[in-house]
Amino acid sequence: MQQLKRPVRRALLVVHVVVSVGWLGLTLGVLALGITGATAGSAEAAEGAYRSMNVLGDWLLIPVSLLSLISGVVLSLGTPWGLARYRWVYVKFWLTLLTTAATAFALRARIDAAMADVTAGRAVGAATDLILAPSVSLSVYAFLTAISVLKPWGLTARGRRLRGRAAAVSGRRVGSPV
Repeated sequence: MQQLKRPVRRALLVVHVVVSVGWLGLTLGVLALGITGATAGSAEAAEGAYRSMNVLGDWLLIPVSLLSLISGVVLSLGTPWGLARYRWVYVKFWLTLLTTAATAFALRARIDAAMADVTAGRAVGAATDLILAPSVSLSVYAFLTAISVLKPWGLTARGRRLRGRAAAVSGRRVGSPV
């Protein structure tokens, strides 16, 4: 893919950071609602918490997670970082893909089941799932944020090959400064 021009790259980076941090905050809100629903002293309070989770899940979780994934992929492909050149980018991609799928298929299903229980007037079964899933997600998002800032681990094998080819084409030694 052709490298993004600086204004486009910067705008997309802002979108990616805002959406990704929003996803982290949204997950924190879902976790707070899960804890509230599980520990509520009344059925009405639990119902309110689970209904709020349902609204966040229906309207925000999937679009925000997909926008984070898509903006990250476009950024990686349109910048020198690449999608599979650096280990931290590669790890971010796979963890984001995994958590997006888990959000879409596992967490949403659990929120829907909780809503079905609430709507039917039943106690929500396995309410701990609605605490555990967002807790794991929140930990993953914090980790993804940290590696985005720290950029650890260096090049992948593919990144080393690409760097070696570029160095050979330009006539300089691999590892020498640009």
